[in-house]
Amino acid sequence: MANFFSKILNNLFQSDRVADEEFYEELEEAMIQSDVSYPSCMRIIDAVKREADRKGVNLTKDVQKILKDYLLDTMSVDEDYYNFEKEKSIISVIGVNGVGKTTSIGKLAYHLKKKGKKVILAAADTFRAGAIEQLVEWGNRVGVDCIHQKEGSDPAAVVFDALQSFKAKNADVLIIDTAGRLHNKKNLMEELGKINRIIDREFAEGYRETLVVLDATTGQNAMSQAKMFKECSQVTGVVLSKMDSTAKGGMAISIQAELGLPVKYVGEGEKIEDLKRFDAKKYVEDIFAF
Repeated sequence: MANFFSKILNNLFQSDRVADEEFYEELEEAMIQSDVSYPSCMRIIDAVKREADRKGVNLTKDVQKILKDYLLDTMSVDEDYYNFEKEKSIISVIGVNGVGKTTSIGKLAYHLKKKGKKVILAAADTFRAGAIEQLVEWGNRVGVDCIHQKEGSDPAAVVFDALQSFKAKNADVLIIDTAGRLHNKKNLMEELGKINRIIDREFAEGYRETLVVLDATTGQNAMSQAKMFKECSQVTGVVLSKMDSTAKGGMAISIQAELGLPVKYVGEGEKIEDLKRFDAKKYVEDIFAF
């Protein structure tokens, strides 16, 4: 995970420094430079100030402890958030082109298969050139079935076929790769709505999960995508792809603090096993590892 705050905060948290207004302004600037949104910065700093006042402390070493505790509380993801890994589940995955959506699906399929789950993929992103072939390739690589039709097919028809296979083979998890055409929100909402109606009709008892994949290196642009997808669908969690040394990483804070969306997985590399559950404790420890 990118240690995005360390160098910037190195001079802020000195044991003998008073946490005055200048300090808080520097903290705000450091957070914004690290891709934390302005509204999230203000919410966090206000909460930290209130807690510091309540405790009667004003040294930066004490403020650091308050900030760490606040971030850990904000970023923590309960085990219940992963119930879909244990149930018969339908996972819809959304995200714009280029964020690593299909790759994340392949890695998620591998993650679930390692847990002993029987996984089926559905190639319902039928309009992006190469998307079907890419998902089929991932299915072959992971060793799971990938239900698909030709490019330009009705995504809902693909999902219908995949659900029939899912039920016939008594599989545990169906992961659906859906289109992410944000340039036309109305069409996107209609398409996702049609897919959801098919699922409701064919497998209403299934556990439902909707994950949005965001590129961790794109900062506020990814936040805008998260907001748009949240408006279009019932997003239940986030996958942060490309969360490596090139990502500042502060966007993860904004996603949970501002949008209330839990980060559930992070992709930290190119290998098939490089998708992991989000570790809030490690994430926060990395912030202050200077």
